[in-house]
Amino acid sequence: MTETVTLFNGRWLRIKARNGWEFAERVNPRGAVIVVALTPARELLFVEQYRPPIQATTIEMPAGLIGDLAGSEDEDILESARRELEEETGYQASRLDYVMGGPVSAGMSTEYAHFIRATGLTQVSAGGGDETEQIVVHRVPLAEAAVWLMAKQAEGFPMDPKIWSGLYFAERDARGQLWPEPTGP
Repeated sequence: MTETVTLFNGRWLRIKARNGWEFAERVNPRGAVIVVALTPARELLFVEQYRPPIQATTIEMPAGLIGDLAGSEDEDILESARRELEEETGYQASRLDYVMGGPVSAGMSTEYAHFIRATGLTQVSAGGGDETEQIVVHRVPLAEAAVWLMAKQAEGFPMDPKIWSGLYFAERDARGQLWPEPTGP
């Protein structure tokens, strides 16, 4: 068995080494959720927020850590998606579908991210994140989302490549099948 050595312990991250390979792991949360939120008017919700590690304001889909709040260490993936969606955007979803999950950056981190598709949205507040965040919410028609994202990138907003997976999952599940049309109110 190969020995794993801890190089650094922080509040949120731990840096380890194994076989000469250094990598990061989250200390508390059990991964992250990325919420592909689609309004009844077929608009996608995107969030704009400053990210200190890259010293830039990014455009992302609503997202967050699973079980990162004290007392919620055993939080369910879907419950985390529900909480993050409302906290960041002010919307609640009547339906959440687990799409798929996997490693975020397998060469650098043990973190997994899970895509959740949220539909049947109702706005219940302004959103904007918690007291440590200043999030701007954007509602973009699904048919125009790729062009809008490219325009934002041209303006200098860094784009996480996972956003393009989320754009795909707005219309298709992980098998490539179209989502069924919503029924009822």
